[in-house]
Amino acid sequence: MNQISPLHAETLTALAAAVAAGLIVGVERGWALRDRPTGGRVSGVRTFGLIGLTGGIAGLAPDIFAAIIATGVVALVTLGYFRTANRDHVSATSAVAAVLTFAIGFTAVRVAPIVALSAAAASFALLSARRYLHTLLNGLTEQEIEGVARFLVVALVVLPLLPDTQMGPFDAWNPRRIWMVVVLVAALSFAGYVAARRWGQERGILVVAITGAIVSSTAVTAEYARRMRDEPQARSALAAGISIASIVMFVRVQLLTAILVPSALPTLALTMAPATIVAGGFALVAWMRQRHAEAAPVKLGNPFDFAPALILAGSVVVLSVAARWALARFGDEGIAVVLGLTGLMDVDAAVLTLAGLPGHMLSPSSAGVVLAVPVLANTAIKAALSAGIAFGRGGVGAAMPLVAALGASALAMLLWTWAG
Repeated sequence: MNQISPLHAETLTALAAAVAAGLIVGVERGWALRDRPTGGRVSGVRTFGLIGLTGGIAGLAPDIFAAIIATGVVALVTLGYFRTANRDHVSATSAVAAVLTFAIGFTAVRVAPIVALSAAAASFALLSARRYLHTLLNGLTEQEIEGVARFLVVALVVLPLLPDTQMGPFDAWNPRRIWMVVVLVAALSFAGYVAARRWGQERGILVVAITGAIVSSTAVTAEYARRMRDEPQARSALAAGISIASIVMFVRVQLLTAILVPSALPTLALTMAPATIVAGGFALVAWMRQRHAEAAPVKLGNPFDFAPALILAGSVVVLSVAARWALARFGDEGIAVVLGLTGLMDVDAAVLTLAGLPGHMLSPSSAGVVLAVPVLANTAIKAALSAGIAFGRGGVGAAMPLVAALGASALAMLLWTWAG
């Protein structure tokens, strides 16, 4: 009994992947154009499957014949599009998808079936997201488009060009690592910014506190403290929002730590757990007192503004040198002081500074405790803001959860230090 040779089996697998890729794209196109009359579509599910197969066959042929086949497919698709477009003014999306499907089928044979199937899945996702993408574009402002453009330059142009080597005093600077953390923080901030714009006004103070704190928990605290002076009926809810903003800050710092300094995360998480629990308890009590307060959005700028990114990068450059000098001169206590002062202004910068230190300079447990210092310093600043801005109008009460959270985690940090 004849068996299929490995070479033939590989070829058949590639052709099957080419057909499957065509059917994947064809299903999406067929569904999207399901309401069009017969003959009103450039191509349907079967046609896309055949185009994928044609691409696979072209991949088996010599290059000259593959080019001829590709030219014929492009010509047929283009002719079909123009004939339909003249009558119905349909989009060119299906025609472009057909050409892409041919290329995917070709890739299944010339590169690898898994690459072709991955490309087909990505095409399906992109094509099916048409309505969402159009809605997203309609909701963007000119400032946000400019911000996205800057972010793409920062992430896809500047980052790959930077050297991945240690340099500068104490070998404190790694240009690519410094810029990478700027990209991460900017992306995280933009996620919170979009969420605040999309759901803030509709979902109330709670959602604004959560989404706004992803961008800046300090900004949320200052804005809510200001509102406590003018909106006495919403003071309980606003106090809850201040506590929630701090909880989000605790979580955000731990997320950055998990990405940049994973060895420090266990100790940091244990140190932050009491603060999170205490702040959460106060927030729940305050929220239950008043659940229907009128919401207003926190005024946040575009987090893709390039100036803050440069300031953050500059602060990390300076603090990296200061941290290494303090560590060499005074040990763990010295770097804790440096990062604590940093946390008064920007907790993220403190995380990034610690991430730039070589792993052997601090033990994982020491790194977690040291990283807790700027978090607690920032919590103290927010408590002072709450009490000061809304003094005599609920500000002290809003600051109490932060003070309690600060005390709980400070105690946990001391116990951990003594136990170590």
